[in-house]
Amino acid sequence: MSCRSCATGGCGTRQGASDGLGGEPQKTATKGCGSGGCSTGGCNKLNAFDWLSDVAMPGMKQYDVVEVKFKGGRKDYYRNVHQLDLTTGDYVVVEMQSGFHIGSVSLQGELVRLQVKKRAIKINDDTKVIHRVATPKDLERHDQAILRDLPALYRTREIIRELNLNMKLSDVEFQSDNTKATFYYSSEERVDFRELIKMLASEFKVRIEMRQISLRQEAGRLGGIGSCGRELCCSTWLTDFKNIATSAARYQNLSLNPAKLSGQCGRLKCCLNYELDTYIDALRDIPTIEKPLETQKGRAFLQKTDIFRKLMWFGYGAESTWHPLPIPRVLEIAELNKRGIIPESFEILTPIGEKEPIAVAALNSDLQKLDAKYATRTAKKKKKKAKGGTDKPAKPTPNGKA
Repeated sequence: MSCRSCATGGCGTRQGASDGLGGEPQKTATKGCGSGGCSTGGCNKLNAFDWLSDVAMPGMKQYDVVEVKFKGGRKDYYRNVHQLDLTTGDYVVVEMQSGFHIGSVSLQGELVRLQVKKRAIKINDDTKVIHRVATPKDLERHDQAILRDLPALYRTREIIRELNLNMKLSDVEFQSDNTKATFYYSSEERVDFRELIKMLASEFKVRIEMRQISLRQEAGRLGGIGSCGRELCCSTWLTDFKNIATSAARYQNLSLNPAKLSGQCGRLKCCLNYELDTYIDALRDIPTIEKPLETQKGRAFLQKTDIFRKLMWFGYGAESTWHPLPIPRVLEIAELNKRGIIPESFEILTPIGEKEPIAVAALNSDLQKLDAKYATRTAKKKKKKAKGGTDKPAKPTPNGKA
């Protein structure tokens, strides 16, 4: 369902390099569609649409820095010193601290200039370069390196259990030249993995790098489906993980249930911040009720607030019925209580600026329709179950016999 950059590798074959005889590009055995954005919808791990790839800025030389994407959505920037003719999705051999690695081109041109400026990355002579476009032989070695990732992950988890280390290993990435392996792990405390590195080096015969990542980054690398039914934001487009407080849920009148507010990473969901500013702006018109409203019928306690409708629902202590009040009426009754005046009641209300009273049933009409809808479904299911328990009569054959 996705490309190599998603680390799942499962949507067909990829176009390789030309056979050198002027023929069509050969198809390699490598999984993935090569573009990072196939029509299955599963290859969109931190994808970026390069809409300026074929547009050159007038009077300016094309920016020679290229954004390259690797396994797990990790991206880095390299100089195209050899002036290679690259297209988004091409696999290239890039320089690493030791040896080389293979990644796919995700952005180039002026968009890369903006990304470099946004992330405050310094581009100078020490910036690593792109060596060449990957050949079929390079891609074959890259495939062999990828095949080592999963067995190494399982074996390393066994070694971690033997050493009783308090860490969670989430992913392993072998360099394309099979000289280095990066192990991504998360832990709540400091881990002494010196003995682990010695055992891994002797086990896999490569240089070992242990890289600690946060739980949000771990969820982004592994991916998954959120409670909304869509792919996780951290694995598709979200790159900056901002701090999320429980006050964000309080502002939005959400139930403070950790099971519902937590994402797959175990932390508060990033989407709690998406509409927070809108709620804060709307709450500026909502008054703070510090004590119940006094009426001749009794004391009315605030039960909930409909922020966008500008309604506050109050209920008497002994009753289960809630009564909606518009904001101006709440302020009016609160002001009367301060003066020592107690109004009668507010069962049927006439909001300021409206001629006809609003019945409580009209405000709850959408909820009543929803309840009726699901009640009908439940009744139909019960009837089906009742019918399923009886023997169905056999259908007659064309000859008239059962």
